[in-house]
Amino acid sequence: MFCNAPKGLPFARSRLQPIDAVLLSHDHHLDNLDESGRRFLPLARRVLTTKAGAARLGGNAIGLEPWDSFTIPSPNGGDVVITATPARHGPAGADRGPVIGFVIHRPDVPGATYISGDTVWYEGIEEIARRFLIRHAFLFMGAARVQAVGPQHLTLTAQEGVKVAHAMPDARIVPLHFEGWQHFTEGRPAIEQAFRTAGLGDRLIWGTPGVSIRLELQSARLAHGSSESPLP
Repeated sequence: MFCNAPKGLPFARSRLQPIDAVLLSHDHHLDNLDESGRRFLPLARRVLTTKAGAARLGGNAIGLEPWDSFTIPSPNGGDVVITATPARHGPAGADRGPVIGFVIHRPDVPGATYISGDTVWYEGIEEIARRFLIRHAFLFMGAARVQAVGPQHLTLTAQEGVKVAHAMPDARIVPLHFEGWQHFTEGRPAIEQAFRTAGLGDRLIWGTPGVSIRLELQSARLAHGSSESPLP
């Protein structure tokens, strides 16, 4: 479960259970964890979040620093490894508190899934791209801006999303967290335009709130018709 649905989105809790883990970028902003989300957390076996967030939440919350990993046994055999990744929620020196992203992978399956959390483009994302073969990237976009920080953005802009796509050339891109709150300044049209201009429009996958999508572990470069051999 991603605690980043548009504000007020209704959902049936029974559809999401059982919940092995909630991956929570941070707990101290309502657009990431509102009151209904807080009531939902005890239903999960564990909540993986920042060290500061785990201290505030208590209970089943587990705090991670960037590059810490947590392993969850899969009911079908094998393990799922969740690694906390660096994130910066705004400009250097004026970010909005500690946040993390996540990489999810199985040691026996090639490729990994990246969940950015609330971050801007910076060197930490480049390091993630160097360490992992990312096949799907869930990017928190929308170029969020708040008065306390001024004109600086706090989440990925459309152009920064393109930078992530270039840094992770084998990844399909799933935009998230770009609508439903007033502090977002770029919506789906801006994201589509930026990716289309960069020649990357077919890398995008759009989800519908409350509707499941199936993601295949396929290289985005191969999906574009490249003659390269499949990655292992």
